[in-house]
Amino acid sequence: MRESVQAEVMMSFLVSEELSFRIPVELRYDARDPYAVRLTFHLPGDAPVTWAFGRELLLDGINKPCGDGDVHIAPTHPEDLSDVHIRLQVGGDRALFRASAAPLVAFLDRTDRIVPLGQERNLGDFEENLDEALGKILAESHQNEQNAG
Repeated sequence: MRESVQAEVMMSFLVSEELSFRIPVELRYDARDPYAVRLTFHLPGDAPVTWAFGRELLLDGINKPCGDGDVHIAPTHPEDLSDVHIRLQVGGDRALFRASAAPLVAFLDRTDRIVPLGQERNLGDFEENLDEALGKILAESHQNEQNAG
C-alpha cells in the first residue's frame, strides 16, 4: 500500500497588489501523519520553508473561507472553483499565495485514496503512537503531581 503522496504546483507569491512572482510549492501527505498536509515553499534566495496544517483545512478552504490562527485559506471567487488564497502568518509577518484550485483538488483526491477523509483514526499505527504518547504524558503528569505533593 502506498503511504505518501507528493505533488508540485506553481503558486503566485503576492508581495503586493503590484508585485507577485511564481514559485514552486511541494505538497506532501504521509499516512503516518494522517491529519496533516505539508507545503514546502521554494522562495528565490531563501531556504525552503515548510508549513504543516490540517488536510481538512485545505479541503474546506477551496470552497469557503476558513482557518484560525496562522493559516487562512479561501477561494478567490466563492461562486466558482478557480483560485485559492493561502495566507500564512508568523507574528506580524504575513505571506499571501495564490494557487489554482484544480491541482490542489487533484492532490487531495490522491490523499483520499490512501486515507479516506474521516478514516484517519482507523489507522492502527497512528492510534498506537497516539496512545503511547498520551500514556507517557499522563505518567509524567502523575509523577509530577506525586513529587509536588
